[in-house]
Amino acid sequence: MTSFDQAKLADLYSLCIKGYHMLNSDPIKEAVWEQINSQIFKHLGIQIIGQACGSHSPGCDIETDKGKFSNKSAKYEAKGAEFSISSYRLTAVTSVDSPGTAEEICAEINKRKNFDYYSVILREELPNNGFKYDWLLIPSDYPAFNPENFEWVPTIGKRGKNVGKQIGWETLKGNGETLKGNGETLKGNSSMSISFSMSSQLWIQIKVTEELKKFIVASTSYNGLQPKIDYITLASS
Repeated sequence: MTSFDQAKLADLYSLCIKGYHMLNSDPIKEAVWEQINSQIFKHLGIQIIGQACGSHSPGCDIETDKGKFSNKSAKYEAKGAEFSISSYRLTAVTSVDSPGTAEEICAEINKRKNFDYYSVILREELPNNGFKYDWLLIPSDYPAFNPENFEWVPTIGKRGKNVGKQIGWETLKGNGETLKGNGETLKGNSSMSISFSMSSQLWIQIKVTEELKKFIVASTSYNGLQPKIDYITLASS
């Protein structure tokens, strides 16, 4: 990422967000973010080798000559202190009929990681129906994305027909101790979970630490005003 022209990248990012909201008032989410991200890369002179184009296939969404990227979008939670992103469906190794083991789950998650960076757009809702958007390029080997850095335990149902039964997996949120000697505090900061009722989809909750903020490459805002043009007017001009 250090080889990017940071000033130009930030300018292109702001222009793309502005252009999108000239036509749309809805927040930018995954499929749209993939298209915007690709446009930024192209205008920055980065070669696009392949693109998922909004498909739900796991893993890499944009492959470039500067690396492979998995596009994610999320909303800041807990007053900007954290956010959650969805990831792989893990029915091959864990389900209500065959819960599997923590070791199998960790191995499957890491095996599917076929990209270099998470390209994440995070939004904060503003009082005027607008949004503040932060763009983060987080290395895929960032400690909070490594399932082996956590202690996994079964999630046990507490109500209805699932009382006492395993309904998924989760990671413990300890006292904030540092793991693996990497200097990043994980327990108590970030976590992972899998719910069998959601097709064993992996969810990753990331705490917004000072370390994570270093991966913010650009920020911009939308003021919430109604779009200035619609598709019909645009096509007729």
